[in-house]
Amino acid sequence: MAKVSPVSIKYMIHANFVAEGALEKPDVIGAIFGQTEGLLGADLEMRELQKEGKIGRIEVDLERNDKRTLGKIKVPTALDQSETTLIAAAIETIERIGPSDSQIEVERIEDVRGSKRDYILERAKKLMTEIQGSTDSRSISNEIKESAKIANIQEYGDEKLPCGDLTDRELIVVEGRADVVNLLRNGVNNVIAMNGTKLPEGVRELSKNKIVTLFVDGDRGGQLIIQNVTENARVQYIAIAPDGKEVEELAGKEILMNLRKRVPVEEYLSRNRISRRPFNEEPVKKEISENKAVNLSEENKLKLKKLSQDNEGSGKALFLNSDLDVTDEVSVRSLGNALRRNNEKPSIMIIDGTVTGSIIKSAEEVNCQVIAAKNFATTDTKIKLLSL
Repeated sequence: MAKVSPVSIKYMIHANFVAEGALEKPDVIGAIFGQTEGLLGADLEMRELQKEGKIGRIEVDLERNDKRTLGKIKVPTALDQSETTLIAAAIETIERIGPSDSQIEVERIEDVRGSKRDYILERAKKLMTEIQGSTDSRSISNEIKESAKIANIQEYGDEKLPCGDLTDRELIVVEGRADVVNLLRNGVNNVIAMNGTKLPEGVRELSKNKIVTLFVDGDRGGQLIIQNVTENARVQYIAIAPDGKEVEELAGKEILMNLRKRVPVEEYLSRNRISRRPFNEEPVKKEISENKAVNLSEENKLKLKKLSQDNEGSGKALFLNSDLDVTDEVSVRSLGNALRRNNEKPSIMIIDGTVTGSIIKSAEEVNCQVIAAKNFATTDTKIKLLSL
């Protein structure tokens, strides 16, 4: 009997069966050949197709369950789609296997070549990364330059604020480390990050002797940062990313364009009708009152995990106080607005879904201590991130 070459297999028929009695593999294979005989004409006679190498070796797996026999059947074919589906449908007509009543149901027809193509694509991608000496010289040069720029990132002061070269007379203040990395990558070196929304003492001291441009995201959080920083440090200019965009995601041209569009701080405050309190040499206390420290004991972690499981699939964020009592629940989509409106700021948040950078920024603004979720898009924060 001819055997279909594994190389020529196109499709694999996967079928399940149940028989009311004890069976052996030869019983199943015999039923397939015997009870499909003559159903589809001479051209699709399964015995002849196997002799011609168009149907491969039929595999059968059996499992006995009390008086019943359960099993799986695999039929490899080198036929086209329509002929393969006819064979699959013919197999489902079998009502007896050996002496037992039975029922066969085709689970699926697998395109074996599709699996091979997926493997080929993944393997080709891996091999592409391993090719030595064929990379375009310009790409290599750009990669080296970019790596050198990012390698220049430093830390300033006791607060270890991410920064570039601070020797320049002008200074650009941004919100986080990712913003510093993006500016360094695009050739803007005189930059320092606040590491959150609260103004660090190091930035405040630097502002006394430098011309400061505050460069913020184009969202509500950016506006709050402007108001906070301008009241606590000497700032000469305001630059804002386009609406809905963050500084860390801007392209090089966008960074330079928005820095060129910077406006004097008095003009910005006047245009937005913000009454600016005069900067004092002593830092102005404008922080949200600290919540009681959260105790992340194993017992409390289990409680948070249970709450997270109950919240899964809801699309909601749970607000908890430091005693792990749920004080509110809101849609994750409107989380930022809910945090600003809510008078009782959460010590803990449980998020259904992925915690994005914007969610973390909003949580930092209200001094949230713990965020619990399954996935985090970034870990650049001082907030305790609890993966559940």
